[in-house]
Amino acid sequence: MQNMLNQSSVSSRELQALLQGRKEGKVDFLLVDVRELPEYDASYIIGVDMFKPTSLFQSWSKDFLDKNKEKTVIFTCRSGNRSGQVQDVFKRNGMNNVINHAGGIISYAGETQEG
Repeated sequence: MQNMLNQSSVSSRELQALLQGRKEGKVDFLLVDVRELPEYDASYIIGVDMFKPTSLFQSWSKDFLDKNKEKTVIFTCRSGNRSGQVQDVFKRNGMNNVINHAGGIISYAGETQEG
């Protein structure tokens, strides 16, 4: 399971396994949703630690990088596109343990909840 956190992306099935592993104390990571508020309010993945809209990236990215540079972070969005872009920016700014949730919430079969 820990090896999944060394990949550049995880599938929805892998994310479900990682969330379960985190509940059991086997792995540690942050799950950050970078969609917009209406999308988040409609439904979000249970286990999301932070909601950081991509449209407000400039206002939160520096502080996020400073506080989480050494952590493992998985970014998720609707399809994996925006989260991949956010992942790329953080990688280029020295954050080594950033992972994209490929396929995003539209491919996620695990538990979700309305905001």
